[in-house]
Amino acid sequence: MRVDFYQLSRDPAPAVVAMLAAKVRQAGERLLVVADDLDLLEATSKALWEATPEAFLANGIAGDEHDARQPILLSNEVDAVNGAQFLLLADGLWRDPGQGFARVMMLFDDTTIDGARATWKALGDHEGLERHFWRQEGGKWREVA
Repeated sequence: MRVDFYQLSRDPAPAVVAMLAAKVRQAGERLLVVADDLDLLEATSKALWEATPEAFLANGIAGDEHDARQPILLSNEVDAVNGAQFLLLADGLWRDPGQGFARVMMLFDDTTIDGARATWKALGDHEGLERHFWRQEGGKWREVA
């Protein structure tokens, strides 16, 4: 499994989720976005619908009969009822993804940086797991070695 850490600096979480979700969907994959805060999930849903003028990123907040059909499902639980193999943790809190995910993306900011550092360190000993760290520099995302 691959775990990518994204340090937010310029853009808010909903905008970064929309950028990453577009790439996941372009690859033909489904995505599960997880956050505990309903306001964050709602702002993220709006950002996904309005991401690009030529194409919206269809999504839904978990809790209705159409969850399994959603290409991008937003939830407060790590439960990929939509068959997603990509998990995006939008609120800077690590949750054990369990089995079934090929890639996990974790967004964090200044308020959640300590938890992100602890998670990075804790995941360092996991066999078969590769970690990547991304930072926004001048409006572009760059991988930091």
